[in-house]
Amino acid sequence: MSLLLEIISAHRQGQPVGIYSVCSANEHVLRAAFAQARRYATPLLIESTSNQVDQFGGYTGMTPLQFRSYVLRLAEEEGFDAAGLLLGGDHLGPNAWQHLPAAEAMGFAAELIRSYVAAGFEKIHLDCSMACADDPRRLPDETVAERSVLLAVIAEQAALDAGLAPPVYVIGTEVPIPGGEASLGAGLAVTTPAAAACTLAVHARAFAAHGLQAAWQRVIAMVVQPGVDFDHSQIQHYRPAAAAELSRFVAAQIDPPKLVFEAHSTDYQTEAAMHALVRDHFAILKVGPAVTFALREAWFALAAIERELIPFGRQSQLPAVLEQRMLAEPKHWLKHYSGSPAEQHLLRAYALSDRCRYYWGDAAVSAALDKLIANLERQAIPLPLLSQFLPEQFDAVLAGELAAQPRALAQHKVGMVLARYARACSRNVSRETES
Repeated sequence: MSLLLEIISAHRQGQPVGIYSVCSANEHVLRAAFAQARRYATPLLIESTSNQVDQFGGYTGMTPLQFRSYVLRLAEEEGFDAAGLLLGGDHLGPNAWQHLPAAEAMGFAAELIRSYVAAGFEKIHLDCSMACADDPRRLPDETVAERSVLLAVIAEQAALDAGLAPPVYVIGTEVPIPGGEASLGAGLAVTTPAAAACTLAVHARAFAAHGLQAAWQRVIAMVVQPGVDFDHSQIQHYRPAAAAELSRFVAAQIDPPKLVFEAHSTDYQTEAAMHALVRDHFAILKVGPAVTFALREAWFALAAIERELIPFGRQSQLPAVLEQRMLAEPKHWLKHYSGSPAEQHLLRAYALSDRCRYYWGDAAVSAALDKLIANLERQAIPLPLLSQFLPEQFDAVLAGELAAQPRALAQHKVGMVLARYARACSRNVSRETES
C-alpha cells in the first residue's frame, strides 16, 4: 500500500507519474504485464473485477485468495519482485447480484468485500453505482455513497481481523459498466466539476457519519468520465480541452489530500492521449479488453500461419472452435451483440469489446489453443510468414529481441499495448507534449 500511496502523493506534488491497472486474469496477459513492468521499472497493479473473481469463484473459478496465489505464482515464474506487485478489486459491490433486491444484493457484496480484503487486496473500488431489482433506474448520489460506506465499514473490519494494513479506496457515482462497452452514439459527455463536487461531498458526509474519518484519508481516487470510451467498433479519444475544468477541479482538492481521478475504459487510446490523461490528473489508467483483444489478434495470426504450414487434419482450427463454443454458450455475448447473423459473427471474433475473452478458459477452446502452440513449437515459423501475419514481432525477431515461438510472439503483441501505459505512467520516461 505504501507504494501506491507514494505514487499518488508524488503525482499530487507535481511529478508526471501515474499507475496503470491491468484488469485481466489471462495468464498470457499477466506474463506480458510482468515483462513490461520489469522493462520500464514500474510497479504492477493487477485488478480483478467482481465478475472475474468473487467468493463463489466468478467466471474464472477463483476466489480472491486463489487469484492472489495464482498471480504470485506467475510473478515468481517470471522473476518479478513481489514487492512491486499491487492487487486491487474492481467494481466491488452488488454488480453481480443486480437482479436481486438491494438488501439481499448488498449482503452478497459485503461478503465479496470481506473476501477481497482478507486475501490481502490493497486497492478497493467501492462501486455501488448500479441499481438493484427494487431500486429506481438511476440511484441518487446519496444512496450510492451510503452503500459504498457500508462496504467500507466491512473492509476496515476485515483488514483489522486479518491483521493487515487497511486498504485504500476508490469511489465514484459516474462509473462505466464493468468491461466498458458504452454505446458511443453522438459521444459521451465529460463529468462536470459540479457533479464531481457533489460525489465528493456526499461521500465525505457518509464516511464521517459512520466514523470513518481515517478511512476517508485513504480515498485516493474518484472514478469520473473524462470523455474516453469505446464500443464494439468505435473509440472516443481523449480531448484535453473538454476535460480542462474537471482537471482543474481535482487539482484544487485538499480533502482527501492525495485524491486523483481514475480513468476507466482507456483501452485503445493513443499513447499521446495516455500521457495527457496522466498530466491532467487522471493518474490511474485502467486497461482490460484492449490487452485480450491484442492477444486474440496474436492467436488468430498464429492460426493463419498454422494453416500455411500444417496439413488440414492436424490443424488446431482455433478460430472455428472459438466460434463454435461462443455459439454453444452465448451468455457472454448474446445480449451485447445485436444485428444480423453476419454482423454478430464479425462481432464475436473482432469487436473491440472482445467478448471472446470469456471463452479462453473453455475446455475445447483451451485444447485448440494448446494444439496450435504445440504445432508451431514443432514446426519452425518461416520469417516470410512471420512478416506477413505478425510484422511488428517480425521486426523484434530480426533485432534479436524475441524468439519466434508462439507464446513469446503472443505475449510480445500484448506487451506492446501495455508498454504504452508503462511509458505514460513512468517517471523514468520523458513526456510527450499534448495540446
